[in-house]
Amino acid sequence: MGRKHYQSSNRRILAMTEQELLDTRICDLDLSIEGSWVAPQVERLYEELEARDLQLRPHCWFSDEWFSPDGIPGIAIPFYLAHERLMRLERKQMIEVEGGTRPWLMRILRHEAGHALDTAFRLHRRRSYREIFGNYFSPYPDSYRPRPRSRSFVRHLDPWYAQSHPAEDFAETFAVWLAPGSRWKQTYQGWRALAKLEYVESLMQEIADSPPKVKSRIRIEPTSRIRRTLREHYRALHEKFQIDYSDVNLDSSLQKVFVKKAREDTDIPAERFLARWRNELCQIVHQFTGDNPYNVNQLIIQLAGRAATLKLFAHGDTQVLQQRLVAMLTSLTMNFLHSQQHRVAL
Repeated sequence: MGRKHYQSSNRRILAMTEQELLDTRICDLDLSIEGSWVAPQVERLYEELEARDLQLRPHCWFSDEWFSPDGIPGIAIPFYLAHERLMRLERKQMIEVEGGTRPWLMRILRHEAGHALDTAFRLHRRRSYREIFGNYFSPYPDSYRPRPRSRSFVRHLDPWYAQSHPAEDFAETFAVWLAPGSRWKQTYQGWRALAKLEYVESLMQEIADSPPKVKSRIRIEPTSRIRRTLREHYRALHEKFQIDYSDVNLDSSLQKVFVKKAREDTDIPAERFLARWRNELCQIVHQFTGDNPYNVNQLIIQLAGRAATLKLFAHGDTQVLQQRLVAMLTSLTMNFLHSQQHRVAL
């Protein structure tokens, strides 16, 4: 039944034009995890939990983003992962598809399972939990200032995400501990984060084979109840992630990479060069900095605009220019992250 439902929904989504899809309400997409490529990954998560003798099996559903609700030991998964067509639209709108590969999806599922397990066994109420991770009930920040060199936190999803809040610190630590074949004892040797991993291991051994205390199967914000269109959804996301680089001196950075006048027939306008390599640059800088590719994309768009105003040209070896751009973008992004704050996402 699940496979037939998925195939029917898939055919309907594939038949839409992009504009028709954008004007479709999320609730009308008629999405279900059963039958989708996500379902086997959820089963794999259950197998990993079973291998550790943990009795929780977090229920999962499609929503508008990744989250595990307070008081409910379940996992909401973003709707775009339901179909390849929706993933393509997500990539076009947001530059990346968070969780769009099986390894990446599993990393996020383990993280969210940490939240669900924390809820199911009320782990955050323990004094030892507070002593190790901090106060779970402290207000969630809208953003935070990362400390890239800190060794007090594991590095799992975003390199510094564990620093955002005690609940995220626990979830990231749990995810590192749960991953099959994880060599966390060697990887974090000499780090303060190792004590957190050892604490999680002892805690999991304590609750092994124990039934969850919280068993709610409620689904918060399932796609069936989200009445805004995809166009409205992405418009809100673009506004949420809008970053103003107006206070950053982009001109001097650009002039270190590009030239003021074309010197050869093969030279092209700098804005065209940036557009041609934008996606690749976004991904490379994201890997180096941990910043959202959408944010890096905004920076490149603003750089292209300034390059056009200055009438700059790309001259010389393409690979050398790419390397200079990566260095420039990484520097600008890291300086911005240090001077501003990192958004809390998951």
